[in-house]
Amino acid sequence: MKLLNYNINGGLKLGISTHGGVLDVAAAAEALLPGTTVPDSASEAIEGGTQTRALLESLLSKASAEDRPEWWLNEKELLLGPCVDSPSKIICVGLNYRQHAIETNMDIPAHPVLFNKFANALAGCGEDIPMPPDSKMIDYEAELAIVIGKRAKNVSREDALAYVYGYCNANDLSARDFQLRTSQWMIGKSCDKFAPLGPYLVTSDEVGDPQALTIKCIVNGEIRQSSNTSDMIFRCDEIVSYISRHMTLMPGDVILTGTPEGVMMGYPEDRRIYLQDGDVVQVEIAKLGSITNRLIAQA
Repeated sequence: MKLLNYNINGGLKLGISTHGGVLDVAAAAEALLPGTTVPDSASEAIEGGTQTRALLESLLSKASAEDRPEWWLNEKELLLGPCVDSPSKIICVGLNYRQHAIETNMDIPAHPVLFNKFANALAGCGEDIPMPPDSKMIDYEAELAIVIGKRAKNVSREDALAYVYGYCNANDLSARDFQLRTSQWMIGKSCDKFAPLGPYLVTSDEVGDPQALTIKCIVNGEIRQSSNTSDMIFRCDEIVSYISRHMTLMPGDVILTGTPEGVMMGYPEDRRIYLQDGDVVQVEIAKLGSITNRLIAQA
């Protein structure tokens, strides 16, 4: 399934994206499953675990067999929210693509380099991203995001992917001048709306091998990053296992797995043109669709 959140009347509602449109989960459930409680958002769907996932799959199957156009929405007309709306943790892995480490003249890490973002950084597909007025070095980073589906503590690498609910596109936007002021990266990574997620949370069964996905970043129509998740230094199963040994991962937690080569910080200094007011950035990963956002200068 491809779950999404969309905004209506100041709140989020859950939809399921299909080739025929977006199923309004609440409207379909009211008619087909009267008296049954269904999740209002993707995060609630994750919290519900396998039982809720089976419920949504059944609802989608029943709705697809009915001729009820009022249950189906035009995705292009929706104002999308982040596809995961209330993670308890947003954990990021730095320098996790071999070619990216090389382009930035940094050593290949012996252990995953972890940092964090916060909920204020979440944004949805199509949302404008405010540019911090004091930063002149805002960069893009296309990333595969892992979304945890069940409590994970001290899980083995062999079992780690069984704890994954699904995957989504992410853009780890970075104010490089803030990031590099100190040895701690957080301030340059957690500006408002610096973690767009979406448009879909795609369940792991639809994605298959997370280490076999093409990944791209496109700025104003120009491909800046083009790679494959097979270039990761630490693979998704290793990342989940490693983090779970140091902190408990909970349903809905998001892990950004690093970015490939092609970020502006990796360009020669005389060719670096960081993101400007009005630039449109698109992150596209195989099987996950693409997320697009525009940067907007603030007074």
